[in-house]
Amino acid sequence: MSLPLTLGPARPVPLSAINPVAQLSAIAVLTAVLLVSGDLVTPAVVLAAELALFPAAGLTTPGEVLRRTWPLLLSAAGVAWVNVAFGTLDGAAAWVSGATWGLRVLALALPGILLVASTDPVRLADALTIHWRVPGRFAYGALAALRLVPLLATEWETIRLARRARGVDAVNPVAQARLVGSTAFALLVGAIRRGTRLATAMDARGFDSGVPRTNARGSRLHARDAWFVAGAVAVCAAAVALSVVTGAWDPALG
Repeated sequence: MSLPLTLGPARPVPLSAINPVAQLSAIAVLTAVLLVSGDLVTPAVVLAAELALFPAAGLTTPGEVLRRTWPLLLSAAGVAWVNVAFGTLDGAAAWVSGATWGLRVLALALPGILLVASTDPVRLADALTIHWRVPGRFAYGALAALRLVPLLATEWETIRLARRARGVDAVNPVAQARLVGSTAFALLVGAIRRGTRLATAMDARGFDSGVPRTNARGSRLHARDAWFVAGAVAVCAAAVALSVVTGAWDPALG
């Protein structure tokens, strides 16, 4: 199974119309509420709203959804299992606690997947520098790093195939671990060299000169962006209200 390294939408999707900083603002609202709530109802409601946005992000087929989310699903399942197996609660309470933590992990991480699946990284960098005044060295440096992630995955496969062609292959778990470690080290060395060249190139283009830079593409906020953030606030308010009404509300910080 391949890693979910694809950045941005492969085709125009409805969620792409929302400005990246509006999406980040909505994520901040959801994160604040999910970090405070310690019950099962609140993350369940938020998660349902996030799942409803999957078609708008272009995630319409089970294969595409699984390719994007399988590391997250494994992480959430692991968190839930650890809470059930090693928590202080017993019986049904332990399972409720495990489900609560698993849903919180999913609800906290899915907005990031939606953002990556629907947003061109260039638009994200432009929006951060224009609307949030993020320094260009940081914003476009992060953009360049994201662009290199798929390349690193390709290089990993190239190194692995090249070593197999030379007869370097694992015959047991110990040899497999050593081979993975040496491949990772080779990839790290190549990544450091590429990062150094990239930093030098950015400095040569004046990204750290302190001179105000213009933006050729621009980034505008529209009424739909405000409505999107308002929708996130409404979902959080509804989730907390339902949790309080059902008697499930249990502040994690309380």
